[in-house]
Amino acid sequence: MMNNSEKPAAAVSVSDRRGFLRKALGATAAAAVDLPAAVAQETKQPGDDAFGDPPASLAPAGTDFEFGHDRSVYAYTAKDGNLAREGFEGKRWGMLIDLRKCVGCQACTVACKFENNIPTGVFRTWVPDVELGTYPDTKRAFLPRLCNHCERPSCIEVCPAGATWQRKDGIVEIDYDLCWGCGACVNACPYDARFINPITKTADKCTFCSQRVDQGLLPACVETCVGGARQFGDLMDPNDPMTKQILSDVIQQLKPDTGNEPRVFYIGLTTELQNNPPGVPTLWSKEQQDMDRNDHDWNISTRREADHV
Repeated sequence: MMNNSEKPAAAVSVSDRRGFLRKALGATAAAAVDLPAAVAQETKQPGDDAFGDPPASLAPAGTDFEFGHDRSVYAYTAKDGNLAREGFEGKRWGMLIDLRKCVGCQACTVACKFENNIPTGVFRTWVPDVELGTYPDTKRAFLPRLCNHCERPSCIEVCPAGATWQRKDGIVEIDYDLCWGCGACVNACPYDARFINPITKTADKCTFCSQRVDQGLLPACVETCVGGARQFGDLMDPNDPMTKQILSDVIQQLKPDTGNEPRVFYIGLTTELQNNPPGVPTLWSKEQQDMDRNDHDWNISTRREADHV
C-alpha cells in the first residue's frame, strides 16, 4: 500500500493545483459578493435619498402614520420645482372605474393602506358590497369609492385654516401642518371621502397617490386592480387611453347634481347607486369623541403659515 509520501509527483502536483484553484475561486467569489456592498457604502452620500432617512425606530404598525406624512413628504419639491404643491401644468388627472370588471376583491383597498400608511379603521379608498333590488329579484354590486378630486371642490371653500388646496393638475391636497382637525371639510364633502385621521388628528383622504404620480407612477389602487377596472390618466390629453374611453363610452358620475363636477368617472353605475352611494357617512364629531376630544378641546395654532412653505 502506498502512503501519501510515496505518491507520484504528477499526482501530487495535479491535486495541489486543484486545491489551489478551489481556494482561488472561493476567494474571488467572496470578493465579488462583497464588492457591490463596499462600493455602495463608499459612493452613498448623505442626502442622496430625496425623501430623507427612515426613522431610527419604527412605531407599531398602524401608529407610524406621521413618519410618512410630515414635512419630509415635501422634501423633493425643491428638486422638482415645487411639484408636490403646484402639480403639473397643463394636465388634469382623473380616474375611470369600469364596474363591469370590479370583482370586489379589495386589492385596491389593501394597496392604498400599505402605500399611504393608513391607520386601522379608516380608509382612503374602499369597495362597498351592496345588494340591489328586492327579494327575490336582487343582484350584487360593488362600488369603489374615493375622493373625486372635483373640478369645484366644496371642501376647499369651507376650510378655515387654508389647509386644503387644489393643484394645477386637479389633485386636491391637505397640508397636515396647517390642518387642526375641525372637520368642516369632512362635513362638506358630498362623497363621504374625508375622515379625521386618528393618529394625526387632522383631515385625511385620497390624493390619487400624488407621491407616485409625481414620479411617473400610477396610483397604488390602479396598479394593483386585478380586474383592470381602474384607469388613471390625463383628461387634457385626447390620446390618453382613459380619456378616449371616457369620450367614446357611456359614463356616469356620483351625485352629479351637487355641482362639484367630480373627476372620477364610472361605467355601469346604476341609478340606485348614482345618487345614493352605499355606506354610512362617518360624522367627524363622533370621531372626535373616539379620540377623547370634546367640542372645546382644540389645539389651534394662530399662525396660518406651514413650516415647510
